[in-house]
Amino acid sequence: MRFFLKISIPVEAGNAAAKKDRFKSIQLILEEQKPEAAYFLQDGGKRTAILIVNMEDASQLAEIVEPWFLALNASVECKPVMVTGDLQKAFPALERAVKTFS
Repeated sequence: MRFFLKISIPVEAGNAAAKKDRFKSIQLILEEQKPEAAYFLQDGGKRTAILIVNMEDASQLAEIVEPWFLALNASVECKPVMVTGDLQKAFPALERAVKTFS
């Protein structure tokens, strides 16, 4: 199952990482996790990464988020997401819900 991760790095922790290892920890985490997509931006004044990762089991969440917590004191939001094919598979359930609850 695909998940959208929003990783926000506090300014102080980001500055320390920049001075210490030039964000090598980010590179190492990405090499290990191999996200389907990775984007980097500033959001709310913080360095932020947006990742799309695939997890086969909910227990994998810990191995995905812990490196971000430990290396960069980051906060992480995680939400399941669908691609077009997933949404198409969901149409019968959506139609049943509309018929039942509308």
